[in-house]
Formats: sequence, structure tokens, C-alpha cells
Amino acid sequence: MQSFFKYIRQYKLPFIMLIIFTAVCAAVLTAYNANTEAALYIAALCFVISAAVAAVHFVMFRRKYTTLQRISEGTLARDALEQLPKTETPIEEQYLSMLQRSCEERNDIQSRLRREQADSADFYTAWVHQIKTPITVMQIMLNEEDTQLNRALLSELFRIEQYTEMALCRSRLENDAGDLVIEQTNIDEVIRASIRKYAPQFIGKRIRLVYGSTELFALTDKKWLGFIIDQLLSNAVKYTEDGCVSVTVENERILVEDTGIGIAQEDIPRIFEKGYTGYNGRNAAAQKRSTGLGLYLAKKAADKLSHRLYAQSRQGKGSTFVIDLHTEDIEFE
Repeated sequence: MQSFFKYIRQYKLPFIMLIIFTAVCAAVLTAYNANTEAALYIAALCFVISAAVAAVHFVMFRRKYTTLQRISEGTLARDALEQLPKTETPIEEQYLSMLQRSCEERNDIQSRLRREQADSADFYTAWVHQIKTPITVMQIMLNEEDTQLNRALLSELFRIEQYTEMALCRSRLENDAGDLVIEQTNIDEVIRASIRKYAPQFIGKRIRLVYGSTELFALTDKKWLGFIIDQLLSNAVKYTEDGCVSVTVENERILVEDTGIGIAQEDIPRIFEKGYTGYNGRNAAAQKRSTGLGLYLAKKAADKLSHRLYAQSRQGKGSTFVIDLHTEDIEFE
């Protein structure tokens, strides 16, 4: 019915002209004292012929309109132009020519953007790998002498290394899932590797880190799961001044709990948003340390692994971050 009304609206002028011509013909026949029955017969014959032609034309219009509607409702595919109905008028030919030029320009722009993104990602990755060399050299030099200054510099250098690794991971997360290696993973090994990495940070702040062990094996990617745990430990040591941080595993869930400053209730729904730092990130003590990227990247990695990452917290009482490793809903091709 919608296509019928659109047909009437598009071709209303020919219909109006047909009615006018029929009326004029009837008036002329009447003026010349023609037989009324003959005049009505001529008018009816014209109407029937016009209706038959209009019906055939409407079927053709409806077929074309339906095809165009289906194409417009979906994403414009590469071969969409080949699916378009044949042009019937010079104006339609002009429209098709304009559409072809637009599609060619769009494809050229997309190709150029893909090349630029690939070049940028390659440069980004190469830069990150190259910057790791001087970081490693500085770490070796600072470890040669155990002084308070060297320990402080090593702590800052560790943060530089983690931010560099975060930049590399962000670049990889923007790409497809080709970097994933999903397999049965020893969760204990992943957790212990992250704990060893952050142990100097906990020692430097005199924060107790509690972890037992687990025999859990789960279907995940070892590297990306380690990245998520790294970000949670980084957050825990950043916002905990005293007390302890504990890592536990229960029911295929990894819990990272701290006794830090906690998270405001109004901030919890948004802590995984890109660049969102919340109250803790805006106060004077944490302003220079919070980028709002760590939890965002951790959540993005968790989504990529089809793991659920969420937080529970009370301001001033500490926070608990949970990585739910259940993978019943994962579909592998």
C-alpha cells in the first residue's frame, strides 16, 4: 500500500492530465451534439486502457521501489550498484552516474584511510618496541647500586614501561581478533606472572599482597588475561596507601580486592569508559597519575575474550574487581 501511494504521488500529473483530457473530450462531443452513449463509451474505453497501462507500470514501479528499499535498509555493499534496477529515464541515468562517482570516491577514501591506519599502527608498534631497549638499559644501570634514589627511579621507570605496554596493547586491541590465541590456560601461572611484575611496587609502598594458589584451567588468551590482571593490580597499588591487596579465584572468577580509597557510587557505571577518571582521578593527589585508559583497555580486552569484567566498591572502604571467566557463550568458527 505504501508503494501505491508513492506511485500516485510521483505520477499524479499524468493522472490529472488524463482526467482533464477525458473531460475535454466529453465536453467537445457534447457540444457537437454527439450521442451521449457514444461519448460515455469513448470515456470508459479510455479509462480502461489507461488503467491497464497504469497497472502494468505500477507493477514495474513497485518492483524497482522494493529493490531500492532493500538496498537502502542494508549496508551499501561493494556490488550494490550491480543490484540496482536498470535506468529508464535520462534523469535516472544522471542519478546513477552521480552515485557511481560517490561510491568510487568513498572507496578511494576508505582505502587511503586503511593504508594510513596500517602505516600508523606499524610505526606505533615499531616505536614501542624500540623504546623498550633504552628502558631495559636504564633498569640494568639502576639495579647496579641499591640506593633510595635508584629505587625511586626504578619505580618511575616501571610506570613508563607499563604506559608503553599499554600503548602497544591499545594499538593491538583496535585490530581484529587475529592476535587472540584461545586455549586452556593455567590461571595460576598468569596471576603469578602479574604479581611478580608488580611486586616491587607493592614493596615500595609497603602494601601487603595476598594470594594463595589455584588449580583452575580456563579457556582464554594467556597474554590478554595477564594484561587485564596487570591493569587491575596497577589500579589497586595506585589507590591503596595502606592495608593489603588480595587476589582470589573462586567459581571461575578472579577477584582483585584492595583496601584503598574506593570508588564513588556515581562513578562505578562509568569507570570503564574511555578517558573517564571520576572523582579519584580528578582530585589533587591522583590528578597527575590517572589517564582513564587502564580500565577502559582492560574492559575492551575482556570483551574481546568474552569475559565479564565488573567492579564493586564503597568509597573509603576499598574496591573489588571481578573477572568472570565463564565462556559458555563464546562461539568459535
